[in-house]
Amino acid sequence: MNRTTLSLIGAATALAAVTGVASLTAGSSEGPAQPVAKAARRLPVERSTLLCPTPTSSEVGSTTYTAYTPTGNGDGAGTGAKKGTAGLLPAQAPDDESASGPKGGEKDGEKSDRKGARKGGSDKAGEPVVPLKEPGKPVTAETDRSDAPALIGAADGSLAPGWTVQQTTTVAAGSGRGLLGTACAAPDTNFWFPGISTARDRQDYVHLTNPDDSAAEVDLKLYGEEGRLKPSTDEAITVPGRSTVPVLLSTLTDAEAADATLRVSARSGRVGATVQAVDQTFGSDWLPASAEPSTSVVLPGIPADATSVRLVVFAPGANDADLKVRLAGRNSAITPAGHESLHVKSGMTAWVDFGDLTKGEAGSLVLTAEGGEGTAAPVVAALRVTRGKGTDQETAFIPATTGIERTATAADNRAKGSTLSLVAPNGSAKVRVTASAGSGGGRPVSKTIEVKGGTTVAAEPPHPASGKGGYAVTVERISGGPVYASRMLALPQGGIPMFTIQALPDDRATVEVPAARQDLSLLNDGGR
Repeated sequence: MNRTTLSLIGAATALAAVTGVASLTAGSSEGPAQPVAKAARRLPVERSTLLCPTPTSSEVGSTTYTAYTPTGNGDGAGTGAKKGTAGLLPAQAPDDESASGPKGGEKDGEKSDRKGARKGGSDKAGEPVVPLKEPGKPVTAETDRSDAPALIGAADGSLAPGWTVQQTTTVAAGSGRGLLGTACAAPDTNFWFPGISTARDRQDYVHLTNPDDSAAEVDLKLYGEEGRLKPSTDEAITVPGRSTVPVLLSTLTDAEAADATLRVSARSGRVGATVQAVDQTFGSDWLPASAEPSTSVVLPGIPADATSVRLVVFAPGANDADLKVRLAGRNSAITPAGHESLHVKSGMTAWVDFGDLTKGEAGSLVLTAEGGEGTAAPVVAALRVTRGKGTDQETAFIPATTGIERTATAADNRAKGSTLSLVAPNGSAKVRVTASAGSGGGRPVSKTIEVKGGTTVAAEPPHPASGKGGYAVTVERISGGPVYASRMLALPQGGIPMFTIQALPDDRATVEVPAARQDLSLLNDGGR
């Protein structure tokens, strides 16, 4: 074989590897068998990045972090994957030279004081928080520091696929009183937050965390019922490397908007973004970003005893959106009386107050385009849900979320207070729900749940056998149509029904990798 032939073969092989497309060679039916492109494989991710916002500045706040990676998540994950590491390190505030965080992996019952000292240990800068050692067993850490920092973390190897970290904070009193929960999120360049407020009775902060060494440039834009809110200051924010910056949204505009939408977009770099909403009457919680704009939106897990349900929708495209509104309940999907449809003007925020929508029966809200998908306009959406009455009210948020393709996990569950909601808006589906071992031991337990099309199943998840401490709950879709899920954690205190709700999007533990096939047949024939 001459050098030219070998060079061409090498170039073709390299091109196939880079593009992930297998080449097909031509030949007659009488010739040798020709290679055929292989189907793409799903392989476990090799690295995951998560960002946790600054939990609270309250002197009476206590935060629990729970980290978990499911076992066997993905083809070969947890079995053939190399041993990995997982942990989080403190981010810096822009004016800090160093920061320290809660110590991870403590025994049950250990607490930190407000100076960072702990029973049995002390915080050390650079020491990972909630470091995982193996898949299948959650690790917890606690702090009651009022200056606990935001956290930046990474997992690799067998700990990367499905790595989940939950941050749960209890604030016993004051204007920020409530149970605040959020799943630490991956960095990105674009976020939508329908449901924010710049009104006087709310203090909404967007927390921006930069996981990289170089600075990120971020734009913040607000949209109300009549379109873009006029900015009163520069909406461009610089987030230094490995740092976090909180921004009070009411300082960005002079307009008071009780129901508005925030867009966070990075001009350069990437950030994690989530909103902390503090209401003088309804307590506080985290408002995570909505799923990407879509013509079909699912908001799962409205509690059965919700006393108020408020929907906020924004249409970011060039066209108005006309949406059908359905409530998927225990037995069927119904149209809420008086709210059969919703019109959302382009570039504007619309809202609907449904009152006690569920009337004693848990449900999920499903929004679909009227008139078919062809001319439909995409939207983003979120719900503000309230439980309790009078001065004993508490609020939480449910953003639009994506369906579970394979698995999703809620890391922080307790012996009491967890409710799992599953909705199959298009057709029946079957899922496997697995409770992990507890942070203090025990064995995992699984059960299978069937969700009928157009209905919501709300149930207490299984508990680990002989387990102690917090545990994780993983939902695995086995068969059927799309499934959407959320987990409510209720920890009542002093007559107040404190609760928080986390949507459970697919954990993206695996990625589809196209297969490339090298054609070596010419090595036998070339040069003749």
